[in-house]
Amino acid sequence: MTAVPQSHPEPGTAAPSAPGRLGVPVQAAEAQTYLNALREWVAQRRADLGEVDRAVLKLSQAEQVAITNDLTVALTFWKAVSDRLTLLETTFDGGRVGPVEAERLSTLIHGRLDSNTTQHLSLPSSGSLAVSLPEACRLLDSLTRTLQARASLAPGAAEATQRITVVRAAIERTRDQLPLVPAGGQRDEATEKLARLDRRMTDLVERARRGADIGGIIGPLEIDVSVLERDLIVAAAERASAARSRVRTQQQVEELDARAAAIRALERACLEAITPAPHLAIPNVRALGPVPQAAAELAAYRDKLERVSRALDLAHETYAAGLAERDEVVGLAGAVGAMAASATLTPEAAADVAELRRRLDDALAAKPLPIGRARALASAFQAYVDAATRPQSRTSRPSAPRPQRPRP
Repeated sequence: MTAVPQSHPEPGTAAPSAPGRLGVPVQAAEAQTYLNALREWVAQRRADLGEVDRAVLKLSQAEQVAITNDLTVALTFWKAVSDRLTLLETTFDGGRVGPVEAERLSTLIHGRLDSNTTQHLSLPSSGSLAVSLPEACRLLDSLTRTLQARASLAPGAAEATQRITVVRAAIERTRDQLPLVPAGGQRDEATEKLARLDRRMTDLVERARRGADIGGIIGPLEIDVSVLERDLIVAAAERASAARSRVRTQQQVEELDARAAAIRALERACLEAITPAPHLAIPNVRALGPVPQAAAELAAYRDKLERVSRALDLAHETYAAGLAERDEVVGLAGAVGAMAASATLTPEAAADVAELRRRLDDALAAKPLPIGRARALASAFQAYVDAATRPQSRTSRPSAPRPQRPRP
C-alpha cells in the first residue's frame, strides 16, 4: 500500500495546543497527536525562518542589521523548542508510556525550557526568560510573523484575505492575554494599544472590501500586533517568574527567622556557661520588612537576606565554639583524673595531684565557667599527671677510673 505523504502546515498556522497542564499526566494517545502536530509545526517554522534568512540577504545593510537580532532570537527559541521535542519523543518511545513516562511528558511540556537547556531564552531588553514549551511556541509564532512582515514574506503569500485572517487571530490571542495583566496602568496601557489595533484592523478590512490595495498598511499592522502579543506573553512569563522568586524569598525569610531564634538560644546558653563569653549581634530578619513586589526591590531585598545569612553563620560558629571549648575542658579534666586514679603515685605526687584536682574542680563548678582559668588548670593538671606517671629511666653507675701506667 502506498504511504500517504504528510502535509506540512501552511505558513501562518499556529502551534498545536498542548495537552493537559503541569502535574497532570499526559496519556499516550494525546501525546502522540500532539507530538505529530508539533513535529510538523517545528519543521514548518524552520522553513519559514530559513526563507526569512534568505530574504534578509537581499535587503540593504541597515535593514539587515535591524532584522538580524530578532531573527537570532527566533532561531534561539526554535532551537529550544526543537531540543524539547527531541526529549519528548525520547520519553514517548514509540508509545511505551507508563505512569512515570506520563508524568515526565507533562513536566517536559509545561515545565520551564531554560531549566534543561544550556542557554537562556531571551528577548531584547528582557534578559533571561523562563517560559514553558507552549509559551515558547506562541512567542516563536509571533516572532516569525513579525519577521515575515518585515522581510516582505507575509504568510499566505500575497493573499490579503489570508493575511487579514492571521492578523485577526493574533488580535484575539492578544485579547485573551489581557485578563492576565494586573489591573492598573499596565492593563490600561495594553487595552488602549489593543483598541488602536482593533480600529486599524477595522479600517483595513473596510479598505479591502472596497477593493483598495492594503499591501502597504497590513505589514506594519502585522508587526505591531505581533509585538504586542509577544510583549504580553513575555510580561506574563516574567510575572510568573517573579511570583516564584517572591515565594522562594518568603520561604528564605521564614528559614532565617527560625535559625535566628535557635542561635539566640545558643547565645543565652553560651553566656550562662562561660566567661568571658563572645558577644556578637544577631540580626533580626523581620526588621527588613515584608517581601517587596517590584523586581528591582526584590533583588536588593535578597542581597540583604544574604548578608543576614552570613551574619547568622558567624554567630552560630562563634557561640558553638565557646560551648565546645567548655566541653573540651570538662572532658580533659575527667580523662586526666581517671588516669591519675588508676596510677600508682608517690605520697608527695598524690598530694600534689589532689590539690590540682581540687582547684580544677572548684573552677569547673563556677557558673559561668571562667574558661581561661579552667583551661590553664586543666593543662597544668594534665602536665603534672603525665610527669608523675611517666616511668623513670635508670641511671647508670659511674665506672672506676683506669690506673695510669707510669711513664718511663
